[in-house]
Amino acid sequence: MGFKTGSFLSIANRGLNPTISAALTRAVANPVWNFPRRVVLTFTSSGTWTCPTGVTEVEYLVIAGGGGGGGTIGGGGGAGGFRTGTGFAVTAGNTYTITVGGGGIGGPGGDSGSASSHNGNVGSNSIFDSITSNGGGYGGGYALGSGAAGGNGGSGGGGGSVDSGTTSGGNGNTPAVSPSQGNNGGIGGKSSFWYGGGGGGSSAVGNNYNSSPGTAKGGDGSLSSISGASTAYAGGGGGATTAPAAGAGGSGGGGAGGIGSTGTAGTTNTGGGGGGGGYSSGVGGAGGSGIVIISYNGPATVNSIQTFTTSATWQCPTGVSSIDYLIVGGGGGGGYGGAGGAGGLVTGTALSVTAGNTYTFTVGSGGSGANYPSVATNGANTTISSPGFSTITGYGGGAGSATPAPVNGSSWAGNNGGSGGGGGGNQTGAGTPIAGGKGVYPGSPFVSATRQGYDGGTGSGLGNSPAGGGGGAGGAGGNATTPAPGPGGVGLASSITGSSVFYAGGGGGGSYGVGGAAGGNGGGGTGGYNAPTAVAGTAGTAGTGGGGGGAGPIGGSGGSGIVIIKIV
Repeated sequence: MGFKTGSFLSIANRGLNPTISAALTRAVANPVWNFPRRVVLTFTSSGTWTCPTGVTEVEYLVIAGGGGGGGTIGGGGGAGGFRTGTGFAVTAGNTYTITVGGGGIGGPGGDSGSASSHNGNVGSNSIFDSITSNGGGYGGGYALGSGAAGGNGGSGGGGGSVDSGTTSGGNGNTPAVSPSQGNNGGIGGKSSFWYGGGGGGSSAVGNNYNSSPGTAKGGDGSLSSISGASTAYAGGGGGATTAPAAGAGGSGGGGAGGIGSTGTAGTTNTGGGGGGGGYSSGVGGAGGSGIVIISYNGPATVNSIQTFTTSATWQCPTGVSSIDYLIVGGGGGGGYGGAGGAGGLVTGTALSVTAGNTYTFTVGSGGSGANYPSVATNGANTTISSPGFSTITGYGGGAGSATPAPVNGSSWAGNNGGSGGGGGGNQTGAGTPIAGGKGVYPGSPFVSATRQGYDGGTGSGLGNSPAGGGGGAGGAGGNATTPAPGPGGVGLASSITGSSVFYAGGGGGGSYGVGGAAGGNGGGGTGGYNAPTAVAGTAGTAGTGGGGGGAGPIGGSGGSGIVIIKIV
C-alpha cells in the first residue's frame, strides 16, 4: 500500500505529542536533511578555513613536509610528523589558518668538502590551529670517508655512510608530543658495502646499515581513513648504498635510496622522506610536501555554505546531489599605466555533484604588478574539477598594458583575460589610443563563452599619458580621457553567502601626472601616478579577483580569486 506525502502527514499528526508530531512533519517534508553529513576538506597548500555554523568539533590529520635525503651515500630523510585526532574543539565563525609544510631539499652529491655539507634539509612544519607537526629530519651526508649524523625532526633522518665506525640517525618525535609523531632514523655505516641509514617513519624506525637483508629501508608510515579511504602517510626515505640494492622507501611516500644515482623524492602531499643519494655524485631526493585534512559533520540543513580562498579538495557528502556555486579567477596585475582586468566570474545553480566523489577547487592567484623592467602578468584561472566532470573555469584577469603596442615601443596594450586589462598611455603624445584587452563573453576574439567579464579601457595618446581602466565582471573598464585615466569596470554582486557582496571589479588606470583612477566596486585597486610624487597602484582585494591598479612607478598586484559553494 502506498501513501501520498499529504496522507502520511495527516496520519502522523493525529493524536501524537506535539513535539513528536512536528519532528515527523519535518522528517517527511525534508527527509534527506535530518542527519549530519560528513564533510572532508583536504589542504595541499597553505590557506584558511572558516568554521561553519553548527560545527563545534573536527577530526584532523596534520602531516609535515618530509626531510631531504643526504647526498653521496647519504641517509634517507625522515618523514614529516604525523598527528591525528578527533573531537578537536572549534568555534563557528572563526577563521583558522592552515599551514602545509614543504619537503626539504636533498643534499648535494660529490666527494669534496665536509660530510655535513652533503646533508639534506629539514622539512617544514604543518600547522592547524594549535596542532603542529614538525618537519622530517635531514638525511646525513658522506664525503672523503666521513659521514654525518641524521637530523632530528618529526621523524629522524638516517645517518650518512662512513668508512669506519657508524653515524647515528636523528631523533624522531622532536619536539616531543603525545601520541608520538614519528620515529628515529637508522644508523649509517659500512659492512661489505657502504650504507646510509633509513629515515624514520611515523610507525617504525628507519633500518640500520646492517639490517637484514643488508639494505637500510625507510621506516613505514601510518594509515589514516579520514579521507574515506585508507591511505598511508609519513614513510621514511631509504638509505643509499654501493651494494646491488639500495634501501626502499617506507610505506607512506618514502623515496628509495640511490646506488650511483639521485635518491628518489618523497611523494608529494604524504610527508614522505627523500631517499639518500648514491655514490659519488648522487643528490639526495627531496622530501615530500605535507598535507592537512579536516573532517566534520556538516550542518543538518540545506543552504550550508563553504568558502575557499585557497586551493583545496572537497569530498561531496552523502545525500548531497547539487550545489550552487560562485568562482572568480585571480585578478590581473596593474601594468605601465593600464590597470589589471578582473578575474572571470562564473556562477551557477543546481550543479549536479556525486556523493563520495572528490572535487578539486583550484583558486587562482592574482597577477603581479609591473615593476620596471618587469611587465605585469595575468591572474591565474580558478577551476572546479573532478574525474569525469566537466571542468568549470573562471579565467584569470588580463594584465594591464603588458603587450607591446605597434604604435610606439614604449606603449603597451592590455592583455586578454576573464576581463581585459587596460591599455597604457602613449608617451609620445601622438594621439593614438592604446587598446585594452578583451574579456570572456559571447563572440569575444579571446574566448567566446558565457560572459565572465568585459573589455579593458583604452589608453590615451595625449598629455600625461592617462591609461585605461581594467574591465570588470559587470562593466567595461573606462577609457582614458585627457587628462584623466579610466576607472575600473564595476564588478558583480552575489548573494550566495546570504549577503550581497561585489566581486571582480577592474583596477583603476594610472597616469604620468594627474592622479590615478578609482578601481571598480568588487575589489579593484586604485591607479597610481608618477608626478609630482610617485605613487604606486594599489593591489586588488584578496578573495575578490579584483584587478590591480595601474602603475605610477609600480603596478598593484591582482586580487586572488575565490570559490564559494552552497549545498541545495
